[in-house]
Amino acid sequence: MTYNIAVVGSTGAVGREMLQTLYERDFPVDNVYALASSKSPGRQVGFGDERTIDVQPIEDFDFSKVDFAFFSAGGDVSEKYAPLAGKNGALVIDNSSAFRMTQNVPLIVPEVNHYDLKGCLSENGGMNIIANPNCSTAQLVMALCPLHREFIIKRAVVATYQAVSGAGKEAMDELFNQTKKIYVNDPLEKNVFTKEISFNLIPHIDVFLDDGFTKEEVKMRDETKKILDENIDVVAHCVRVPVFVGHSEAVFIECENPMDEEVAREVLTEMEGVIVIDHRADEGYITPKEAAGEDGVYISRIRRDESVPSGLVFWCVSDNLRKGAALNAVQIAELAISQGIK
Repeated sequence: MTYNIAVVGSTGAVGREMLQTLYERDFPVDNVYALASSKSPGRQVGFGDERTIDVQPIEDFDFSKVDFAFFSAGGDVSEKYAPLAGKNGALVIDNSSAFRMTQNVPLIVPEVNHYDLKGCLSENGGMNIIANPNCSTAQLVMALCPLHREFIIKRAVVATYQAVSGAGKEAMDELFNQTKKIYVNDPLEKNVFTKEISFNLIPHIDVFLDDGFTKEEVKMRDETKKILDENIDVVAHCVRVPVFVGHSEAVFIECENPMDEEVAREVLTEMEGVIVIDHRADEGYITPKEAAGEDGVYISRIRRDESVPSGLVFWCVSDNLRKGAALNAVQIAELAISQGIK
């Protein structure tokens, strides 16, 4: 059986990665529709090595023609068009934050919470929408899941180092252009980020809230609880770094059960989608550059945290455009097919 697919936001970094991932995983596609706003007239995007697709305006599209609609065009577009697509029979997999905390909208990382998705369907009181988590949350819960099963995590403290591609193609262009201009002493322009990103770090992602945290940090807390366990306390500090692709996280966990470092290493190694590269030597760890273009969630620098009775520290890296977005979305569609939803 084959399926008709729409990719909303197809001209953006995640949308293009979505098309590439569908092709690479040999997803059973019949027709593929590339959608974007009416501001992208006459553009084309690639699907596979030889095929190109004309980009259509989302404003005029009939979603009853597709089985799956992948949304990666931001919250405003999702809020307007995702419910419409769902009402017209498409199963929506939404990469924005618009519906992640909505009741009857599953928030899914297939390796972690692959429970029955049928509750999302309209006949069961749902909206025909499944949410993809925040890119930083996706890789975090992949690492926390096996550790939580073994040790019962009470608290997780996370410092993220997030690539500019998490803010879209324009953000990647801004890093490239600023870097180039520094070397020729040209004046720098800031259009996407609040401060210069080239050769710099910005300790601020998304809008500030009244308590001093940012929306990105609250997303990580709330989404981890929804996906994994409401009883886990999570605190995050999110930092934008001058890296094109690949989010990194320094993670500190405190557990209820006694910590055994070797058992922790073992359960992480056995977790589907997790790759442990941890040699206590120079170059014995993963960096975002090496994770870019790869599907796995990489874990390095595993060690006991002696400052608490049962703690562990580790380094977690993943390609934010793949497992953090496109790959996870396609895996959700594959899961829906396996459960007979489509």
